[in-house]
Amino acid sequence: MAMPDPIPFEPETVIDEDAAAYDAWFRAKVERAMASTEPGIPHDIVMAEMQAIIDRAEHR
Repeated sequence: MAMPDPIPFEPETVIDEDAAAYDAWFRAKVERAMASTEPGIPHDIVMAEMQAIIDRAEHR
């Protein structure tokens, strides 16, 4: 299963003058996701992957 591209914008780093650019980028990402014909990732798989990330972070 292919992983999505890394997110190039981090919301906490967006400053006021970049808000419009971030909004346009975010809306484009949502539009692409909604138009995608690729099969979705089942909820249980996503949750298991996220739990693995949390577990690794807790053990650091």
